[in-house]
Amino acid sequence: MNTIAAQEIKRKGISAVDEALKNGPVHVIKNNQPQYVVITEERYRDLIDAEDEAFTERLKKSLKDVKEGRVWRGTAEELIRKLELED
Repeated sequence: MNTIAAQEIKRKGISAVDEALKNGPVHVIKNNQPQYVVITEERYRDLIDAEDEAFTERLKKSLKDVKEGRVWRGTAEELIRKLELED
C-alpha cells in the first residue's frame, strides 16, 4: 500500500502527494489509520466510467427481467410468506 502521513503533507505540501502518486493511489494516514485515498484525475475518471457502465448493464438486465416477467409483483409481506413456505 502506497501511504503518506497527513503530517508529511502538512510539512511538504502537495508536492509530497505528487511524488507519492508516481507509485499509484496514495492512502493518507491520519491518527495511525488510513483516512483518505488520493488518485489521479485519469484514474478517477476511469472509475466513474466503469461505475456508469456497470449501472447501465444492471439497468438493462433489470428491464429485460421486467419485459420477460421475471419480477415480483406482490407485496413484501407476500414475498416473505412465499419464501418461508418454500424452505
